[in-house]
Amino acid sequence: MSNSYLGFHFVIEPRALGSEILIAELGEKPFESFIETDNGCSAYIQKELCASDILEGIYILTSPEFTITYTVEEIEQVNWNEEWEKNFEAIDVDGICHVRAPFHPITDADFDIVIEPKMSFGTGHHETTHMMIQHLLSMNVTNMKTLDMGCGTAILAILAEMKGAQPIDAIDIDNWCYLNSIENAERNNCHAISVYEGDASLLTDKKYDLIIANINRNILLNDMQQYVDCLNPNGILLLSGFYTEDIPFIDASCTDKGLKYISKLDRNNWASLKYIN
Repeated sequence: MSNSYLGFHFVIEPRALGSEILIAELGEKPFESFIETDNGCSAYIQKELCASDILEGIYILTSPEFTITYTVEEIEQVNWNEEWEKNFEAIDVDGICHVRAPFHPITDADFDIVIEPKMSFGTGHHETTHMMIQHLLSMNVTNMKTLDMGCGTAILAILAEMKGAQPIDAIDIDNWCYLNSIENAERNNCHAISVYEGDASLLTDKKYDLIIANINRNILLNDMQQYVDCLNPNGILLLSGFYTEDIPFIDASCTDKGLKYISKLDRNNWASLKYIN
């Protein structure tokens, strides 16, 4: 990787919740990789894409609820796999689903998922991914035609296939996520997943029994009508990627379009909602 990178190293107090929120906000900027650290997190961006005001509009940096300082380091080359391996820990979701790296030992979990996210988002560490896994674990998705929208690492598409969903479309606008999703689907011996690079414009004339969309509030609201148009009768929509205070906006968008609210999960100020058509 020949491009020069800048590493922003943040010290955050309180760390756990602050890191989650900061990473989510920085995800709206052209940062390519995030690593949680013992005292906060680090974010990496190509130097040529880093404007002088790159951190303007990041709400948490001005929030009185958090104390955040940071330093910036110029890095000629980043071995992303090495950085990631130093910080990645296996994840256990309710003792049923184990998400691990290739170098972690296998467990006796019902669903053992091997993910190598590199620069992609969605390792299971983030609250929203964790909740979406919980939704899927509680459902019978056998033979459901499924869409994983904003698939990141394709972790949710992979779990859906392991639980019997088919066929599955996984879509992400980011090229790295697209390539990484293909790799992870192959790594987990998935055969029902088709990965596409793009956005909701790819959904024309598509129909699904289950749509999984773990993105962010603004994109969800913008694309909600397309999701609803793609749902078969009695189709299920799982949503996450937003804060608990965003629930009224997401719920109004869904119910105004005819969806019926089913259930909610929340975890450290993040939320996930389930609807049926």
